Order: sequence, then structure tokens, then C-alpha cells
Amino acid sequence: MFFLQFAIVLVCILIGARIGGIGLGVMGGAGLAILSFGFGLQPAGLPINVMLMIMAVVSAAAAMQAAGGLDYMIKIATNILRKHPKYITFIAPTVTWTFTVLAGTGHVAYSVLPVIAEVSRHNGIRPERPLSMAVIASQFAIVASPIAAAVVAVVAYLEPQGIHLGDVLMVTMPSTILGLAVACIFVNKMGKELKDDPNYQRLLQDPDYVKENHTDVNPDNIQLKPTAKLSVGLFLFGALLVVLMGAFPSLRPAFDGKAMGMAHTIEIVMLTVGALIILTCKPNGNAITQGSVFHAGMRAVIAIFGIAWLGDTLMQAHMTEVKESVKVLVETAPWTFALALFVLSVLVNSQGATVATLFPVGIALGIPAPVLVGVFVAVNGYFFIPNYGPIIASIDFDTTGTTRIGKFIFNHSFMLPGLLSMAFSLAFGLLFANILL
Repeated sequence: MFFLQFAIVLVCILIGARIGGIGLGVMGGAGLAILSFGFGLQPAGLPINVMLMIMAVVSAAAAMQAAGGLDYMIKIATNILRKHPKYITFIAPTVTWTFTVLAGTGHVAYSVLPVIAEVSRHNGIRPERPLSMAVIASQFAIVASPIAAAVVAVVAYLEPQGIHLGDVLMVTMPSTILGLAVACIFVNKMGKELKDDPNYQRLLQDPDYVKENHTDVNPDNIQLKPTAKLSVGLFLFGALLVVLMGAFPSLRPAFDGKAMGMAHTIEIVMLTVGALIILTCKPNGNAITQGSVFHAGMRAVIAIFGIAWLGDTLMQAHMTEVKESVKVLVETAPWTFALALFVLSVLVNSQGATVATLFPVGIALGIPAPVLVGVFVAVNGYFFIPNYGPIIASIDFDTTGTTRIGKFIFNHSFMLPGLLSMAFSLAFGLLFANILL
């Protein structure tokens, strides 16, 4: 029954991807109707905070775009990229990796995805390359973040064996940095160049597309609005504030002895930034909601609403069976522990839940602590099934259509970058764990 229901989820993703626009979202709803009314599965909790975080970030980014900030950022990036146009595939994941390490959540990547997409397109670079690596880096950085729940859980399980936070980080930080860097070298050649991509060239034949996306604009001729620099400054200040509050929980208000969650922190900060941009830069109200950033962001919200809800409903209904099956696999063949971490993370979409489920099993089986730390990065299997928030968002932000879900679902833009990053990070992780621990 699980495999039949899983097939329904995959079919909905495939049809939704083919429809485009809000197709992923509405097909997610259709799949949920089949699972709920047809199979009697109870709908899981809605991914409310993910949707609200995207809406908050998009509100600020759309206001910045209307105030001329995006044009300013594109102009600056153009000057840099003209000297080294291929660097964005390396720069973008560096930024998202750093943000996640400091904030403890990969969702901070939302704030830079629209900028990466626009800068790439305006410079004739295939957006699929930097966008895919930026999303993968934002996931992998979780295991290198001292404040991430998954890292805290690993330390709690391994401290009795003399493994402390510093021991974990001195393996996960360099292994993910090097693993992602090597993957970028390969991804930087992934797909055809934008000028040679037939799908993009077909889009350029549509006058409405050209008019909406300004593909014929030479960045040298962009006339900046007087408020452009201020809007960028406010937006970047908001992103920096989110990172600082993630790195230092004491900066956040505390309720019942606990710091306010990062989801609410991101939402409040970015909405406030949007308000400041509107109040100080006074962009046209209609221009905010008519810009490409706003349209792409709202499509992403609807897509996540349907697909993420559908995927979570399936997994929550079969969580016990999934965990038991993976546990039996590890007990039967301990060497498959890395594979088990990867598979369970794909199914449950949570690094923390994966650690809590399998690390006690690994310890009970007597797997050495250095090996457990070395394969820790395998908890980042989110990319395998394209229903993770930042993946869907980056697909919508890429107006060239190069970042997409393939005809067979699993041949999507994030599969190769994810598998390469995983293979190299695992290799470096085991190497550093063997040397340092």
C-alpha cells in the first residue's frame, strides 16, 4: 500500500511539473484528495512556517525590486562577473552555506535565491548551476552549524564516548566545504550554456516574456532609481540580522525560558524590512506585486502548500513502518549506516529526526564514533525527491526554465549536484574523522 501511495505522489509531482505555474500546488491538492478520501490517510500538519517565511522574504525582496534595488545589485554583480563570469556557481553556495551555519536553518537561503536567479540570467549564465548548488549548500551546512538541532542531537548521543561539539565541527565544516567546492567544479559545466539552451531560446520568442523579464536590457544602460542603494542596504541588513539572531539566540526575545523560534524571527524581521523599504523608499505599490520576484515567490508558496503537504501526509501515515525498515537494514548490515541515514532523511525530510532515529541504533551496534561523525553528512537527502521548500522556490525564481523537475521526476536539476556533493562530502568526512578523532 505504501508503494502504491508513493507512486501517486510521484505522478502528482510529474503532472504538476509539466503544467508549470501553480501546477505543482494544485496537483499536490489533487493527490491529497486521493490519499485522504480514497485511502483514508489523515492530512498532516500544513507547512505553515515554511510558506510564511517565503512570503515574508518575498515581500521584502519585491519591495526592494520595486525601489530599484535589484537593478543595483545586478549592476554591481555584472561588473564583478565580467572579469570572472563563472564564479557565481562558487559564490552562491558559499553565501548560503555561511548563512545556514550561522543561522542554524537552511531556510535563510530564500533571501538570496531571487538575486542569484536574476544575476545569473542577466549575465548569460545558466541559473540552474548556481541555484542548484546554493540550495544543496544550504542543506549540507546544517551538519556544520553549532546551533542546528541535528548537530546538538549528535553531540548529545556521542558525548559519553568523548566526542564533543568541537570534534564534530572540525570534521563536518571542512568536509562540507571541500565536498561542495569539488561538486561545484562539475556543476559549473552542467547543462547547455544559456545562449544555447533551446527551451530558453523558445521563451525569448515570446514578446510578453521578454517584456516581463527585461532580457533585452543591457546592464550598462540601467538607470538606477535614487532609492536603489538604500533599499539594498535595508534588505541586506535584514538578512544579516537574521543570521546574527540565529547565531546568538540571546538576541531574540525569550518566552517560557526559550528563545523565539527562527521561523518567527525570519518572518518578523523580513516583514519589518519590507515595511522600512516601503516607508523610506516609497516604491510604487502596484510595482511591488507586479514584479517578477513577487510572482515567482507566490508560485513557490502555492507549490509548497500542495506538494509538501502531500508528501508529509504520506510519510506521517507510514512513519512507524519506515523507521522500522531502516532500523532492520542497519542491524543486518552496519556498513549501510550512511545509506540508512540518507534514505531515512529522504523520507522524513528532517535531519534532526533522522539523527534521533538512527544514531542510537548505530551506537547500540557498536559502530565507532569517528565513523558516525564521518557519515553524519548523509542526513542531507532532502534533494532526492523535489518537494523541499527551497528547491521549489528556486525553480520558480528561475524564469529561464533551466532549473526544473525532469520528465521522470528524479532527473531534476538538484539530483546531480546533490549526489556529487554527498559523495565528496562523505569521502572527506570519513577522511577527516579518521585523522582527527
